[in-house]
Amino acid sequence: MLTAAQNEMMCRVGADTPQGKAMRRFWLPAMLSSELAGPDSGPLKVEILGENLVGFRDSDGKPGLIDELCPHRNASLTLGRVEGCGIRCIYHGWKFDREGNVLETPNVADPRFKQRFKAKTYPVREAGGLIWVYMGPEELEPAFPTYSFLDVPTSNRLPVMAVVPCNFVQVMEGLVDSSHLSVLHTVGLKNAKESELDFAVATGHMQLDAAPHVEADDTEFGFHYVAIRNIVEGEEKKTIARVAAFQSPCFVFNPNGDLWFAVVPMSDERTMFFHVWWDANKNMGEEPLASEQLRFVGLDNETLEEWGMTRPTYLLNRVGPHNGYMQDREAMVRGHFTGIANFTQEDAVVSMSAGPLRDRSRELLCVSDLAITRLYRALLKSAQAGEEGRDPLGLNVATSRIRGANATLSEGENWRDLVPEHVVGTPMAAE
Repeated sequence: MLTAAQNEMMCRVGADTPQGKAMRRFWLPAMLSSELAGPDSGPLKVEILGENLVGFRDSDGKPGLIDELCPHRNASLTLGRVEGCGIRCIYHGWKFDREGNVLETPNVADPRFKQRFKAKTYPVREAGGLIWVYMGPEELEPAFPTYSFLDVPTSNRLPVMAVVPCNFVQVMEGLVDSSHLSVLHTVGLKNAKESELDFAVATGHMQLDAAPHVEADDTEFGFHYVAIRNIVEGEEKKTIARVAAFQSPCFVFNPNGDLWFAVVPMSDERTMFFHVWWDANKNMGEEPLASEQLRFVGLDNETLEEWGMTRPTYLLNRVGPHNGYMQDREAMVRGHFTGIANFTQEDAVVSMSAGPLRDRSRELLCVSDLAITRLYRALLKSAQAGEEGRDPLGLNVATSRIRGANATLSEGENWRDLVPEHVVGTPMAAE
C-alpha cells in the first residue's frame, strides 16, 4: 500500500515532477515509423510526458519532433505544411527544420531576424520500426539502446502501438502480474490451444494454474520476475518457469523471449503502449503472419479503432463507464468469462476501470503481487533519483543482454540459470 504522496511521485510525469525528470533521461519510443508514411508526409500530433509535440518526416526522409505551437503566434504546427526539408506554419509561413532552426519568415523582411531564435525540438533516432526521442538535458544524453530486435530485418519485426486512457503504471502492472492471466484471459487462453502462433503456444498452459509461485530479484536495470506453475498434462507433471524482465523506466521483456513492451506516458492519464515482436527466422512483419498475430491479441487496427485505442481515435471517448466499457453481458451469459473479446481490450478495460490515475492507498496486495511491489519500489527509486538530480535506476546499462525467458524445469534446476547475466541483490520469494 502506497501513501498518496508516494503514488503522486510514482505516477506524475510532467517536466517538473520527480518521475518526469527521471524518464526524460532515457531514450523513449514516441512514434511508430509507419505513422510518418514518407518524406514530406503530413505532420503527426504527439503527446508524450505531458508535452504536445509534432512529428514530421522531412524531404530527406529524416524524422523530427518539434513543439506543437509555432513560436510566432502559437498556431498549431499539426496544421503545418511539411516541405523543403522543414515544416511551415500555415498562419504566417514561418518554417523550421528538424533542429528548430528558422528557415523562413515571409512576413519579416530583415534576414537577420530568423537568426535570433529557434523552435523547441528534441533529438530523435529511428530504429527498430520506432522513432525514439530524448527529452532530457543535452549534456546528459545517454547512449542509444542496443536491443536485439533493433538488428533484425524489417520483415522479421512487428511493431504496433495502442493508446490506453489511464496512467502508465496501471498499464505496466498488468505486465508483471502473471496470476491475472489465468483469470482475466480465461477465454483467450482456451482459444490458444487452437492456434499455432508462437505466442499462443507459449501461453496456453497458464489457464491451468491461477496461483503460480512468484519470486523476484533486483537487478542493475530493474528486476526479474518469475511465475512458476506446476501443471499436469495427462500423466506427466511439469514445472514451467516464465521470467519477465522489467527495465526502468517503462520497458518489459516478455517471458516468451520474442516480445518487448514500452509503456510510455502521453500524460498523467494517457499511455502509449508499444509492442514489438521479433524473430530471427520468421517473417513476423509480413502477411499473413503479421495480421494473424495482431488479431489474436486484439491489436489489429480495426479492433483498436473500434475501441478508440489509436492515435486518431483516442480522444473520441469510445469506451468508458458511460457505455459499460463495451462489455457484452449477453456473451457472459452464454459462457464468455469477461464479455470482452480480446487480450488487449481485457487488460485495457480493467486498467481504465480504476480511474485515470488510481489511488493505491486503498489497495490490498496479496502473495501473488510480489512483482507489483517490486515495480512500485523500482519506480519510486527512479523518481527519487530524478528529484535529487542523480542518475535514475537502469540508466546506461547493457541493454543488449536484457531478456525474458521461459523453460520447463527439471527437479533441482533454478530459474535464475535462464537469465544468468543480470541477477544482483538478494532474491525475495513470496511467502
